[in-house]
Amino acid sequence: MITKWRPSKQIQSKVIGICINRKQLLAAEIHDDGGNIKGVRPLGGNVEFGETREHALQREFMEELGTEIVSAGEWRTFENIYQHEGVVGHEYVHAISIALVDRSLYTQSLIVFSEDTGEQTRARWYDVRDLRSGKIALFPDGLVDTL
Repeated sequence: MITKWRPSKQIQSKVIGICINRKQLLAAEIHDDGGNIKGVRPLGGNVEFGETREHALQREFMEELGTEIVSAGEWRTFENIYQHEGVVGHEYVHAISIALVDRSLYTQSLIVFSEDTGEQTRARWYDVRDLRSGKIALFPDGLVDTL
């Protein structure tokens, strides 16, 4: 039996890296239970207890893509209250612009990596115009306005 992901019943603190290259944003697919893509989200993950957001973001990119990152600019925080498959989630998402140290990742059209749950996740470079137009939903809510 496959366990379907559901939001935590606790408020989560998350970090995401805003990586834009040639007017394209690196983002992972978000699926519904039927396997359909409901939108995309920049890469990142949970901030663990006792961890700074800077360290959490570095750790997440090392775990997911095997690369270090360089952060630039100011942190932005989004309060994201959402529903996934009828379950409410609540998170604070800290976002910052980043560059990938492993430059080869900029030339890959599809990047497949494993989450800490073992689930395979797919990331791609998405045209910022498609995200701004709403052709592709970008999570968390409000992030698209900052691109």
